This record gives sequence, C-alpha cells and structure tokens, in this order.
Amino acid sequence: MRLIHIKPLDEGKRFLLELEDGAELRCGPREVMDLNLSPGMELDQEALEELRDACEAYSVRIKAAEQLSRRAMSAGELERKLREKGASPEHAEAAVRRMIDLGVIDEAVYAEMIVRRCGTKGYGRRRAEQELMRRRVPREYWSDALAALPAAEDKLDALIAARLKGTVPDAAQRKKLAAYLQRRGYSWEEIGSALRRWEAGPED
Repeated sequence: MRLIHIKPLDEGKRFLLELEDGAELRCGPREVMDLNLSPGMELDQEALEELRDACEAYSVRIKAAEQLSRRAMSAGELERKLREKGASPEHAEAAVRRMIDLGVIDEAVYAEMIVRRCGTKGYGRRRAEQELMRRRVPREYWSDALAALPAAEDKLDALIAARLKGTVPDAAQRKKLAAYLQRRGYSWEEIGSALRRWEAGPED
C-alpha cells in the first residue's frame, strides 16, 4: 500500500494521510516522525497495521483531551468513557496515562473539588464518599479531601431548621426527616444527636 499524500492541518498540529486505496487517516506530528512517514512511501502489511494502530491511538488521545476540556475527571472515569466510545483497553489506558503525565488529570485536586461541592450542597460524609466512589477517585485521595467537609453538626442543624421552621416534629415527621437526612449522607448517630438538640431547644 502506498502513502500518497501527507497534508498538514491546523498549521501542522495534525496531519491527514491519504492512501492509494482512497482511505484517509489522521495523526499528529509525533506519529509522522516516529514512523518516518513520507509521501510516496510503500507500506507493507505490517507497516500499514502499525500506522493504523498509531492513528487510532492518536484519535483516542484527542478524545481524552476533548473530554477533559469539558470537565475534570479522574483517571478511572476517563478510561471508562473512552472504552464506552469504542477505544481498546490498551489505547484508553495509554491516553489516560498521557493525560496524567501532562498534568491534566490531578486526582487529589479532583477529589477536593468533589467534596467541596458536596459540602456546598449540604451533604454529609457518606454522600461525599459515594460521590468519590462513583467518580472512580482512588481511595488514597479520599482522606485529605474529606477532611475539608464542614462540621456535620452545623450542616444538620441548618437543614433541620429549614425543614421544621420552629416546630417540634411528631413521630411520623421525625421518621420522615431522619430518612431525608440519611439520604443526604448523614449517619443515624449524627441525625439522632441533631434531632435531640433541636427538640431540646436553645440553651438558656
């Protein structure tokens, strides 16, 4: 198979490769240099497969960069999304590793961002942990991030005050309120203490 043309795109940031069978491939400058590509060169089957693989890896790296330009992600999250979009395990892993090397993925900063968002929404520690797990943040980053959560007592007191508006709940209301707070990530112990504080009223 002969490589007919190598056309630079976006001022040489990427290239369009045209093969004699009419197929078109896209790659970056690194692929052109690493494979020593030049117009008119003949590619045997092995070289052609190597070229296609390199172009596919490049395409996955571009998709990874596009995903991260939209929002921050953990390495696990990004790899899952790339796999869902059809990337092979090898290409997805390589693209994620490249993003880490470039500093685009920072697990510690991402974990702190998730926990801070949970705190702003009035969520408790368990809800924050669920979010970290859902976002596939490695557990070694959890502890430092969770330390930044506001005190549960302050958040619970504010949530209860907003729901009860100065009233003392009956048994049914108490049960419903406790279930609501539990869904927000607070433990039964934290909820029970907060309800007792509310029912006891302000100290003289």
